[in-house]
Amino acid sequence: MKLSELKGKSAKELTAVLGLSDKVNLAEKFATLDLPNKKTEEYHYFDVEKLFDKEYTLLEYPHAPIAEGEKLVITDGVVTSAPKGLRISYANDTKIDPAHFDAMYYLGHLLCSHTIKIEIDGDVQLEVEHHYTQSNALIHYRIALSNQVNRHSTVYETFVADDIQDTLVLYGFDLDIAKDSTLRMLKLQNMYDNKYSIIASHKMNVGKNAQAIFKSFDFGGDHGLQLLKIDLEERAHIEANHLLYVNQHSRRGTVSQIVHKGEHSTSKQEAKNILDGNTRGIFDALIRVEKTAKHTKAEQNSKAILLHEKAYMAAKPQLEIYIDELEASHGSTTGQLDAKQIFYLQSRGLSYDEARKMLVIAFANTLIEKVMDARYQERIKEAFEAVFYSTNTN
Repeated sequence: MKLSELKGKSAKELTAVLGLSDKVNLAEKFATLDLPNKKTEEYHYFDVEKLFDKEYTLLEYPHAPIAEGEKLVITDGVVTSAPKGLRISYANDTKIDPAHFDAMYYLGHLLCSHTIKIEIDGDVQLEVEHHYTQSNALIHYRIALSNQVNRHSTVYETFVADDIQDTLVLYGFDLDIAKDSTLRMLKLQNMYDNKYSIIASHKMNVGKNAQAIFKSFDFGGDHGLQLLKIDLEERAHIEANHLLYVNQHSRRGTVSQIVHKGEHSTSKQEAKNILDGNTRGIFDALIRVEKTAKHTKAEQNSKAILLHEKAYMAAKPQLEIYIDELEASHGSTTGQLDAKQIFYLQSRGLSYDEARKMLVIAFANTLIEKVMDARYQERIKEAFEAVFYSTNTN
């Protein structure tokens, strides 16, 4: 199957081609937005058409027995192991956002015959490992995750790929964060050797007085784009941090919309991007404050360091405001390492390369060290340094 074959089709044609007569409303949403191309704002810098023109094998998704293990392992879109006591089911009743900005969000729901439903009970830590084993495949799945009122939990997300090639992963979370609760999501993804490309289209609803913390750490090469739509209810809060280090010929980054719907809601979004080689980093982020969201506080900032003359950063922080009673700021800077700082470190006995590496690692650590769990912080730091040092050897 080529996804490019879906371009320009009506809802009726889509349901006929995909054999999905029971998903007409979803097909209408997708048809309205249409398959993304280089003119689509959210995908303008991602070269998405190259991915859609490839021929992919469609996989089957059997409900296999789930083994007991320390992690929740999802192999090629199917749950294969999970911790004891975790409530997991396959469901067709996932709440779908009727106002998501991303066509691939709707296509993901269209293609999935079921959704992996995870209900988190109590104050827990859950590690989710995505494992990909199929070459030349379209791997698509959705995960609906919810927690309980007045509970505080952490989800740590990692990705492992076998020796595969030319696979496209289309997946995403539908997160429902209950009122008065906290959900921390930490994502670590290393990509290399053109094993797979990924489009991760998420939706997060943050309930009244709830707090969401989303931290993504994306390292290495290849093509990967995460798209986030986050709705904030009354007195809800989101802290979103994104650390991107890319090399080789990669195209990776974040596209997001944070929508303040309730009064006294707050958001803080910070992106740090390090680009090496002929790469393209993406930070296309909108904060929208609705008329119902008086006394909002919103802060957004992006910083990028270019380590190569061919590196390019597409940074577009944006505010869209419909009220006067708020505090909001946004900004973006892109540049090279500070020559004065390098000179100072050289004057203290370091070589140019050593000084350069020290400054880059210090820049990255400002976000890594915001991870409160020391175990996860160390794993993320080791993953970053492994990728960075493998690229920047003397």
